[in-house]
Amino acid sequence: MRTPLKNVRHLGSAKEGTDHFWRQRVTAFAALILLPLFVVLLVNLVGADYGTVRRVLAHPVVAILMVLFIGAGLLHMRLGMQTIIEDYVHGEGRKVLLLMFNTFFVILMGVVAVYALLKLSFVEG
Repeated sequence: MRTPLKNVRHLGSAKEGTDHFWRQRVTAFAALILLPLFVVLLVNLVGADYGTVRRVLAHPVVAILMVLFIGAGLLHMRLGMQTIIEDYVHGEGRKVLLLMFNTFFVILMGVVAVYALLKLSFVEG
């Protein structure tokens, strides 16, 4: 059902649903493309010693692909959790608080993951 007000404003009910939908699909596609590379890397490094793992992860191409995989996965997770929070949490105060925690959690996990990868890549030892 379309209301005349909706047609005048040219907005949907949430005003940004299409953008959110496409961002979810793009991040899912990016993660899906990078996932086989991550799995192959993980399988090849099972049982390897620390020096070998560090050498492999220090390679610029591998490190960049890992950062892209981490970023795509975390952004996709944030978008999915945002949808769940918006759909199932009632009460604006709780909803806003959980959306903020969701964003801060993703930022924290991204910083920790990229720091660990950079430390493995650049620290000798």
